[in-house]
Amino acid sequence: MTSAAPGNHLSPNLPPAALVELVGAVLAQDLPAIVRAGDPVLRRPAQDFDGQLDDAVLGNLISTMRRVMHEAPGVGLAAPQIGIPLRIAVLEDQGVQDPEVAAARARTPLPFTVIINPRYEAADGSVASFYEGCLSVPGYQAVVERPASITATYTRPDGVTVTEGFEGWPARIVQHETDHLNGQLYLDRAVLRSLSADQEHPRWAQPTVDDARRGLGF
Repeated sequence: MTSAAPGNHLSPNLPPAALVELVGAVLAQDLPAIVRAGDPVLRRPAQDFDGQLDDAVLGNLISTMRRVMHEAPGVGLAAPQIGIPLRIAVLEDQGVQDPEVAAARARTPLPFTVIINPRYEAADGSVASFYEGCLSVPGYQAVVERPASITATYTRPDGVTVTEGFEGWPARIVQHETDHLNGQLYLDRAVLRSLSADQEHPRWAQPTVDDARRGLGF
């Protein structure tokens, strides 16, 4: 299964000069705000990065995205989430201390990673279902079934394109952020009957979603 992008309501790519101006305006803020669901930038496939920004500006953008991700806090952030329609995302997860949760969710640490122009495909037929949340959709979480193992191809900030395998929770993070770059939110893939407000989610926060399946009927 490859990541797919919706084909409706597309807007033309910004000219390079306009894109540079937009990035400059965002980076001029001390800590850019996270764009929330309902903003069109989250529903349009982002533009490929092909050198529109020089190395210094790209480095500043990546550093800023990392700070925004940490401040939120979150384990991934895509450029459209701060209003920039470029196919760039940052990822980082320290993992969890609870060994039962870590094992059930295959949640191994993911070192800081920048993915530019990513694409992915399932590495095998295995799937996993867990609750996900999103910094652009605050207040709720829902179960999403995703491939448990993927092969992703992306470009690093140094311009080198790599193909890398991801499994477990790191694979989920890569898929979630790549979906953002394709104009998709996790709710597009979610089992909506599982949707839980943050205040209610603790009752379903077990290592697996088995109790939520029984309690919410999905």
